[in-house]
Amino acid sequence: MNRRIKILIPLVILAFGVAGAVVIRLIRPEIESAPPEVFAPHVRVTRVEPQNFEFVIRAHGTVTPRTESTVVPQVSGPVVWVSPIFASGGFFEENEPLVRIERADYEAALESARAVIARSESEYERALKDAKRQKRLANQSVASASRHDEAVNAERIAKATLREAKAMRGRAERDLDRTEIRAPYTGRVREENVDVGQFVTRGTAIGKIYAVDFAEVRLPIPDSELSFVDLPMLYRGEADDGVGPEVELRARFAGRDHSWSGRIVRTEGEIDARSRMVNVVARVEDPYGHGPDAGERPPLAVGLFVEAEIRGRSIEGAVILPRSVLRTGDRVLVVDGNGRVEFRGVEVLRSERDSVVIGSGLEAGEEVIVSPLTTVVEGMAVRTVRDEEEPNEPHGALAEDAERTDPVAAAAR
Repeated sequence: MNRRIKILIPLVILAFGVAGAVVIRLIRPEIESAPPEVFAPHVRVTRVEPQNFEFVIRAHGTVTPRTESTVVPQVSGPVVWVSPIFASGGFFEENEPLVRIERADYEAALESARAVIARSESEYERALKDAKRQKRLANQSVASASRHDEAVNAERIAKATLREAKAMRGRAERDLDRTEIRAPYTGRVREENVDVGQFVTRGTAIGKIYAVDFAEVRLPIPDSELSFVDLPMLYRGEADDGVGPEVELRARFAGRDHSWSGRIVRTEGEIDARSRMVNVVARVEDPYGHGPDAGERPPLAVGLFVEAEIRGRSIEGAVILPRSVLRTGDRVLVVDGNGRVEFRGVEVLRSERDSVVIGSGLEAGEEVIVSPLTTVVEGMAVRTVRDEEEPNEPHGALAEDAERTDPVAAAAR
């Protein structure tokens, strides 16, 4: 009996379980199926507008003179006169006298050289006549050949002595002329170390001057920037025409901002091995002149630190976008006509701090996402926002998905 009960109990439990399952299935409510809700995040976009773009290369440098010289006397003697303009900061014109040295000794040396010439000329004339006479006598067999040879030799010695005397006179004339030191070019005095009564010797520096017809600025440019500007690159055997891109120099002086216009005239001969910089030289004409367009602008003084903007090449159809649009691998996110995200590879011409210049890969009118999306996949649906506009309504495939999930919106459409 106990064995039957043990067999019946599991069967009864199983029967009740099956019956309960049937009842639950019969009384369960109907579940309506619905498509999953589409989540379309709002993203800010900018419209692609191709435009003409001119590259600008920025650099910094210090103004230096085109030519700088050390004033050195070529003769010795006491200084008897110093020009008032030969002082630090003074301007002078080409060939203007700066310093005079005592002339008396050099005038005496010149007179002595002239006297030597006069004596040498007399001796040469006498030796020449004697040589002609001995030659005539030798031809008549009256004088010996040795007498003729001696006369010819004396004539040659007298001629050489006369040449030496003339050379000495030329040196004496140059030394006398060098007692007055003149400016080799139009310029300005940087430093002077001489005064009246001071004895100066040949080869001792008495001052420093520099030319003011041009001012130059040495500007270091990264070699990666060379493709954006037409620099004068010389080959062996070519002449430098001094025609390069325009450059604008800016500096703050006496509490105000000023600018000067110039031009790149040459590129230095080597690339810095450590910094990979190429040094170009900008030139400004008449930096100390007060032209009609100068106004209250100060002169472009030597030693002034300036910022330079070099005008580079111009390209057509460039796209300027915020730097935030650029993704890894030179790609951007484009919103297509169906409101979905597309990864697009572009040609990046130049990347700056706040913007990027794109050469190709985008068409006019396309929308590029500028929002910093952390997670994005190809084909993801988005809602776009431009500047101060309200979010755009879904369109394309996104609109169809929204109608299926929102019957009120579908009825409104």
